Amino acid sequence: MSRVPGWLGRVGAGLTEMSERLDERRAEVEKETAPEPAVPAQPAAPVPPPAPRPPVPAGPRPDPAEAVPWGVRVAAEAGWRLLVLAGTVWVLMRVISAVQLVVFAFVIALLITALLQPTVARLRRRGVPRGPATAMTAILGFVVMGLMGWFVTWQVMENIDTLSNQIQSGIDDLRNWLLKSPFHVTDKQINQIAKNLREAIGANADQITSAGLEGVQVIVEALTGILLVFFSTLFLLYDGERIWQWFLKLVPAAARPGVAGAGPRAWRTLTAYVRGTVLVALIDAIFIGMGIYFLDVPMAVPLAVFIFLFSFIPLVGAVASGALAVIVALVTQGVFTAVMTLIVVLAVQQIEGHVLQPFILGRAVRVHPLAVVLTVAAGAMVAGIGGAVVAVPLVAVTNTVVGYLRQHSLEVQSRQAPQGEPAAEAVLETAEDPAHQV
Repeated sequence: MSRVPGWLGRVGAGLTEMSERLDERRAEVEKETAPEPAVPAQPAAPVPPPAPRPPVPAGPRPDPAEAVPWGVRVAAEAGWRLLVLAGTVWVLMRVISAVQLVVFAFVIALLITALLQPTVARLRRRGVPRGPATAMTAILGFVVMGLMGWFVTWQVMENIDTLSNQIQSGIDDLRNWLLKSPFHVTDKQINQIAKNLREAIGANADQITSAGLEGVQVIVEALTGILLVFFSTLFLLYDGERIWQWFLKLVPAAARPGVAGAGPRAWRTLTAYVRGTVLVALIDAIFIGMGIYFLDVPMAVPLAVFIFLFSFIPLVGAVASGALAVIVALVTQGVFTAVMTLIVVLAVQQIEGHVLQPFILGRAVRVHPLAVVLTVAAGAMVAGIGGAVVAVPLVAVTNTVVGYLRQHSLEVQSRQAPQGEPAAEAVLETAEDPAHQV
């Protein structure tokens, strides 16, 4: 019994010693894992304000024109110039429309002068004084034109009754042909077409009557225009050179040499155009007139004269006069004669377009067919038949003048350029080459 308490005392002492060692170990672990004591933060030092920058001197502002793109500047420059040009042309057209009779009379006088002036020059070379040569040529030219007009009027008045009967008979034949044709046209449809035509004529009776009442004014204007044409032609034939010299004095001195050189060339172009057109129109009238005469088409001679007059309107006039001949042949002689007339007209016009015009008119007055069509259409829209007649010679003369002025400008630049610059000479040779001309 005395040993048990001693053993328990040793066990309790061992446990006490183990407990103390565990406490020491736990204290060491807690000491190692415990965070360090926080150091109190020091107050931040105040940030000094930034030092003011020295002022930068302002440079010159760029030119506003330099800020605009180059293409926009070019378009603007060209745009306002085109607007000024369009405004000038509009004002000029308004002035011309206000004095249209005078302008057309003077232009027709120029065309007639271009046709008759070689005759005056020929008489002058044979020793005839200028006054008698001018009077003889002008009077003879106007007498010939008057006789042509009288002949056409006389032929129409002489054959109007016969032509009316033939047209009525031709209409009946055409009606019978339509009834028997494969188009399946009925008599009721033909009567309806005739009724519509009568109603249209009746509805426009007032306009037709007013047009007839205005005929007196038209005759007065026509007589006035003829007198203006006659006197203008007479003075242009007699004193054309002095008029040209007076006109040159109105041109600025810087542009006077170019205009002085372009004028004679423009006149030669106009003369060649008028003489060539008259010759081509005469050939057309003779051959087409002979064809429709042998086809027994009535009023062959007046139709030939109409073909001659309409030939002064390029392309359009030939088509209109040929269509007139075909229609007269159709309503008077039937379909076969009309087809043969059409073949004759087309054959003569093809020979004219591919042989006569290039050979007679030459390269100096050659104008592209597209330009001819557009020019004739524009002239007709602006001034009717007179505008269509004048449009093509105006374009031909303008083409000659512009080409010469461009060449003259290149020659002046080549003379002013320093020696040893082949660029200007090359450009001048290109401009003088006919293949590069318009």
